[in-house]
Parts: sequence; C-alpha cells; structure tokens
Amino acid sequence: MSLLQIVRVALDVPLRSFFDYRVAEGERLSPADIGHRVRVPFGQRQKIGIIVELPGTSDFPLAQLKLIDTVLRDLPPLPADWFRLTEFCAAYYHAPLGQVMLSTLPASLRSTAPVKARAPRQALVLPAAEHAPALTFEQEASLSAIWGNGSGFHAYLLHGVTGSGKTEVYLRLIERTLAAGRQSLLLVPEINLTPQLEARVAARFPAAGLVSLHSELGDAARSRNWRSALTGSARIVLGTRLAVFTPLPELGLIVVDEEHDPSFKQQDGIRYSARDLAVFRARERGLPIVLGSATPSLESWANANGAGGRYQLLALRERAVDGARLPTVQRVDTRVDKTQDGLSGALLAAIEKRLARAEQSLLFLNRRGYAPVLACAACGWTSRCHRCAANLVLHLADHCLRCHHCGFAARVPKACPTCGNQDLSAFGRGTQRLETVLAERFPQARILRVDRDAASSRKQWEALATRIYRGEADILVGTQMLAKGHDFPNITLVGVIAPDAALFAADWRAPERLFAQLMQVAGRAGRAERSGEVLIQTQFPEHPLYAALVGHDYRAFAAAQLSEREQAGFPPFTHQAMLRCEAPRMADALDFLTCARACPPPDCAAEVTFYDPVPMRLSRRASLERGQLLVESPSRRALQRFLAQWIAEIEAIKSPSRLRWHLEVDPLEF
Repeated sequence: MSLLQIVRVALDVPLRSFFDYRVAEGERLSPADIGHRVRVPFGQRQKIGIIVELPGTSDFPLAQLKLIDTVLRDLPPLPADWFRLTEFCAAYYHAPLGQVMLSTLPASLRSTAPVKARAPRQALVLPAAEHAPALTFEQEASLSAIWGNGSGFHAYLLHGVTGSGKTEVYLRLIERTLAAGRQSLLLVPEINLTPQLEARVAARFPAAGLVSLHSELGDAARSRNWRSALTGSARIVLGTRLAVFTPLPELGLIVVDEEHDPSFKQQDGIRYSARDLAVFRARERGLPIVLGSATPSLESWANANGAGGRYQLLALRERAVDGARLPTVQRVDTRVDKTQDGLSGALLAAIEKRLARAEQSLLFLNRRGYAPVLACAACGWTSRCHRCAANLVLHLADHCLRCHHCGFAARVPKACPTCGNQDLSAFGRGTQRLETVLAERFPQARILRVDRDAASSRKQWEALATRIYRGEADILVGTQMLAKGHDFPNITLVGVIAPDAALFAADWRAPERLFAQLMQVAGRAGRAERSGEVLIQTQFPEHPLYAALVGHDYRAFAAAQLSEREQAGFPPFTHQAMLRCEAPRMADALDFLTCARACPPPDCAAEVTFYDPVPMRLSRRASLERGQLLVESPSRRALQRFLAQWIAEIEAIKSPSRLRWHLEVDPLEF
C-alpha cells in the first residue's frame, strides 16, 4: 500500500468528472480538509479547485498524478449541506459538478492570486432599533400558522396583494429566527429591489450583521460578505439568485420575495432556478421557506392548491396601511377613445387632475428606447440588426440605433441606406418617445424616465428613486423595473400603454407574465391614504385577463390559466427540457438537433415525447443561427432518467467547431 495520499478535486472545467492529485511525501490531509480550496497544476496553468474526497485509490497510476500545490485554509471548509445543494443542482440541471461548485464562489476565491483576508466583524443580535408596526389580523394569522407548525421543513406560499405587508411578515419571521440563534436568507429577483429592502432590514436589525450579495458589488465587497456568511458573523443575507448557494452554517429560514419573477431563472451558463433550489435547500436542511408574491407563479399556485398540497397557502387580502385600499382599475377602449401619440383622452384628463392635486402619475410602457424601428416609406427599408433576427431600436437621446439582444449600436442614418430618402420615420413608441410627447403636452410638469437606459446601475437607480420619494417628479415613465416592489406613496395614477401584444403572443407563458406585470404596476397606485386609479388602454377591453385585473382577482385568472394548460398539456401538468444550439449556419444547428433526436433511445424513452427541431423565435443572435428541440414527459422522474442518459449520447455527436449547445431543464422562454 502506497504511503502517498490521493486528493480528489473539483475544477471549473466543462467535464463531468473530478481530478485526482497526490500529496507530497511527508504531508497528510485529514477529512477536515474536505471543502477547502486548493491550488493545483492543470495543463500549463494553475487553477483553484475544491477538495471533495480523499479516496484510497485512483483509476490512474500514482506516478501519473500531479502534486497539489497548496491547500488554502484561510476560510472554514465548505459545509456538507453546500455540497448536497451543488450536487443536486448539477444532477437536476445536468451540468458539470465542478463548474457548478466553482461558479458559486466569489471571483476572488476562484483566483490563484493571494487573497487578503479580513477578520470578520463580530455582531451580537440586539433588540430591534426600528419600531415594528402593528400587525393586521391577516398578518397575525399567517405568522401564527407558520409558528404553529414548529421547526422542520414546511413550504409556505404567502399570497398577498400589493401593499398588504408581506415584508413585515418576513421581518417578524427573521426576528424570531435571530432570537433562536439562526441565520436567515432573503432572496429577491433583481438588484433594484435591494436598496429599499436592505435599508428597512438594516434599520430593524442594526446589529445582525446584514450583508447583501448581488452582481453590482465589487469583487472585494462580494468576497467579504460571502466570508461573513460562511463564518457565521452575518446573521442575515439579502441577495439575488446566486445567493441561494451562499454557505450558511446556522441557516434557519429562507424567504423568496416576488417568487414568480423570471429573474430567478439563470438564462445563461448553468441554467438553474434559484427559487426551486431554495425549496430543495429548505427541505434538505429541514427548515421553513416562505415564497411571497401578489401574483404567484402558476407552478407554485398549483403546488399550494393541488391534491398533494405541497405548499401551505397563506393569504393577505387587504392592504396593511389604515385607510389604504386597492386601486380602482378601469379599461379605456381605444377603439372608441382614440389615442393621440399613444395617449387617450381619458388618460390625459386623469394626468391633468393629478398635476392639479400635486400627486404623481406613473405611465407604464414595457418598451425602452424612442421607437421600436426606423423605416423608409419610399423603399421599405427598416433598421434591422445585421447580427440578429431583430430590429435596431431607435434611441433618440443617444442618437443611435441599438439592438436590445446583442448590444450592437450604430449612428442614426441621415438618409435611407438603400434609396437615399431623407424622410425616415420612427414607427411605434418606446419610453423615450413617450417622455418627449408628455413634455410637449405638459410643459409645466417634471417628467422622469425610469428604464434600463436611465438606470443601468444600482447607483443610478438609487438616485432616481430618491428623486421620486422627494417629490421631484410629477410624471414617471417607466418599464417593468419601476413596477416591482417599490413603495412610492405619492403615486395615485397608473396608466398602462400598449399592453395588448402579449395577449396573443406565440409564447404560452405571455399572459401569465402580462397579468403579473400589470398587477404589480397597478399596485404602485394609492399605497398610502390616498386612493389610487389604474387606466389600461386596450383594444380588447372584454378580454378575461383584463376582467380579472379589474376585480384584482388573481384566483380567477390562475384557475382559468391552469385549466387551459391542463387541457393543452403544458406545465405544471407536464415537465419539459429544451436542447438549444447555435452555429454560423442554421442547417448545421438543425442537423445537430436532428442527430440528437435520433440518438439510441434509453429504456425510459417511451415516457418521453420529442418535438421537431425548429429555429428559435429569435432565430439569429450575434451572427449565430439558433435552433431548439423540445422534449417533455408527464413524469418529472422519467424525464430526469431520460436526460441523464441522453446527454451522454449528445456529447458524443461530432459537430462543427463553432457549434455550441446547451440543455435547459424547465425552460421559461420558447
């Protein structure tokens, strides 16, 4: 028996295996070193890996194994439950485990450069510093239901209308978790939701070592906050989707706010759902998880209302502030009340009233830029992106045409590139154009546009939000980033511009997304003691989706949608995976998908349905042609068994060098 010790290491490489190294003679590692980072040679370079095992033997001769360089013991080892979470993620989404593990670490901890360690801040849990408001009857009932179930895994769907005080329920749960000596993980879908929530949590628990984890943080700050969570000095972690992997040795509670939001699904790299991983983590750790939303995802709603009752449904039907009522919702039939520059007479009159009363109005148009396309009426030329199957959007403020898919930008032409006509026209409207129209119609009003162009960073968003709170804007023009989770008490009017396209989109999830967007944006109106009003401009006022909005009736909308999905065989009544690929030529992409479809079927293939390979809806992006192949099964377990065998067959397919493919489980976009 050799005296040389073998170390098995996970590395960030696209291979579904670990790598064996050996320890120099005279050195020994113990099981306590499993979970430590390690620096090892890999090819001509050095890489950071994670020790996953100390096996007694290797499939390779010991003489072929390279020596590890250094075991990095500057941090406690990654805990066992973190390993189980990453292993589940890799298995369910069929991704290389080494890539999953390393991708969850802050960049500085994956670098071979030395890391400057800082002593963690010591924090004691002290009494709350911010006065907690009195609870409503429904908040009390929800908390009693959660506390009454005691410890252990329980999943709760907190369905609360906008302004009903879901956040206060979260804070009371965190308070009790802190008192029990445990940590809390609070997940939000997007960065721009964190400033207001972070300030509120910090004010309530100033000594709890609150840290945030999101992509706007610099490497040093992210590493420092992540370390605080791992060492236990941070008792509350607030973060976006990647924070679901944060190692928390004393975790006692997980909360997922706005659980329906598609931002919880990673759309590149390892395509995981942070919400679903959070549920797995809570179950595996044996602790409660609360999923909160005014418009729950239909999957979560079915879990709370189906025969299995996987989630316990808790309801907050009334707004929490005394005197605050849900806004009235009215449909403006634009077939009768014709719009001028996108604005109906009813909406213009409503804005006038708010200006006279020194109240704020919010106009929601989920399309940024000045106009969706620039065109020539003489020859039919349109501003198409030469790299994507999409139009270049006119951004008049920057005097450029920009692709919202690949980022390509070009100057606005002075004349038609095809025929030389100088009379080019902007068709459709975006937030920039609406802003211009409103400035002409209401010259005395202070107009503020809030979209990704105006607030591309957290700092810019915070500056805009401060202006709104201070009353430095009369009319807000915004996209969906303004609709989510924000509490602006002086907004009493919401106008919805051009929502109809989503009613008849090819994507069967479009109505669910539209209803969630409109319910969320409607909830911005009348959140204090002032009553709110919502005007929806539509050519289809009789549509059932708008009728449900008028009644604030999510339950009716969800019931109708789930009935349609069950009849059509869509999720959550079936389970899907999408194989996508991209190549310089569409023929190569479709040939690859056809080969994948023809792979020798595994034993469970009879329970899986294949669809034909087809171009994606956005068939070209960044000069690459894109295709997709859908597979589905009524059984999640059968689909997973099939995918585990199928992916090995796919990896063996010979393909052109520039062809890239990925498998996405539970796809959200089609």
